[in-house]
Amino acid sequence: MTSTSARSVIVADRIIDGSPPQATPDTRWDRVPEWLVVGDGVVIDRGVGPLPDTFASLPSTTVHGVLVPGFVDIHAHGALGADFASASVADARRAADHHHRRGTTSLIASIATGTLTDTCSAVGRLAPLVADGTLAGLHLEGPYLAPTRRGAHARELLRTPDTAEVDALLEAAHGSIRMVTLAPELDGALTLVEHLVRAGVVVAIGHTDADAATTRAAVDAGARVVTHLFNGMPPLHHRAPGPVGVALSDDRLLVELIVDGHHLDPTAIAVVEAAAPGRIALVSDAMAATGCSDGHYRIAGSDVIVEGGVAVLADRSSLAGSTITVSDAVVRLLAERTPSDADHPPSQAQRPPSQAHRPPSQAHRPPSPASAPDATVTALATLVDRSSAAAARTLGLPSGLTVGAPADAVVLDHSLRPTGGVLRRGTWLPSS
Repeated sequence: MTSTSARSVIVADRIIDGSPPQATPDTRWDRVPEWLVVGDGVVIDRGVGPLPDTFASLPSTTVHGVLVPGFVDIHAHGALGADFASASVADARRAADHHHRRGTTSLIASIATGTLTDTCSAVGRLAPLVADGTLAGLHLEGPYLAPTRRGAHARELLRTPDTAEVDALLEAAHGSIRMVTLAPELDGALTLVEHLVRAGVVVAIGHTDADAATTRAAVDAGARVVTHLFNGMPPLHHRAPGPVGVALSDDRLLVELIVDGHHLDPTAIAVVEAAAPGRIALVSDAMAATGCSDGHYRIAGSDVIVEGGVAVLADRSSLAGSTITVSDAVVRLLAERTPSDADHPPSQAQRPPSQAHRPPSQAHRPPSPASAPDATVTALATLVDRSSAAAARTLGLPSGLTVGAPADAVVLDHSLRPTGGVLRRGTWLPSS
């Protein structure tokens, strides 16, 4: 594939554009090809079957597989040794490029808990990357988090909600902050939720010990996302449903899931799929070691060890983010939802090892091109919603492969793996 920003045609076996799944979609692999015309970074036209004469003279690229919208990751802290909270502009750009080349065409940079001075510096440093389109926005994860559910966030850096402090951060960020995660049970948190919503910022509930009533009050005040559901919050209990119970039952909430084989058991994922269809966003929560070797790192004021691709605090008390990209989550979710187990999540013994660090000999292989099941192809429409459309809807980001939308796409081969190429703003990215 060659890079081009001029008008061009892309022909694929199938194009799933991110529209709501149809009740009886045509899932045949042998149907007539579909095509897109892209130019100036957006989709100009699309269709099925023979290309109109109007576009016949344009350069054309044929991809053998399924073209799906580029992935949207609303929660990633970095990659290649760079933490967005402290990285230079050059290193932050490299980290973003790591995610872009793996299919995440829209990336929100998450900034973990820090001092006011350090966080103001970080948002000011990253704001130009939002302005030029490298990043889709910034996400402040902290500092208004529950000490008992802080995860990798340093206790001494946590604070109670302060609207004046938030205003200083918003000013320093020049409009680039799209989301803030907070614990709604803290003093002043509900007032801050309303304040942020008025400022056009999406509020997420996370790292919290809130009960169901307080969680619901935060949603009534305008909160619309739950940060990495199940992680950093009390477990679901039948007499104390807490944030998890509200997240599963309130249709106003988008729920983040980290599908890396460590943060969530497949059965927990299946519960969310059943309870919250159309409200799931796959996120990476990728930390600085993403794309790097195992070793010692420091994030959010805490020492972290990465072993076998799994990031944990140095004292082993908590996971500390992941080392995946959304592409890895997509592969894992598809692998665990083959036709034989689509309605029955695999047992612990059946779970494949970590996608990011799996030896080739152990690789779980999805269906072959000759046997790619209609049920799995149909499920791609739902997967597109989870890997891009749902998050984009909630955070006001463009997505999909419809006319006028950014020309952001990922090619899935016939075994449904995202290995066929990445298109971002109409340009094919170099392979990773």
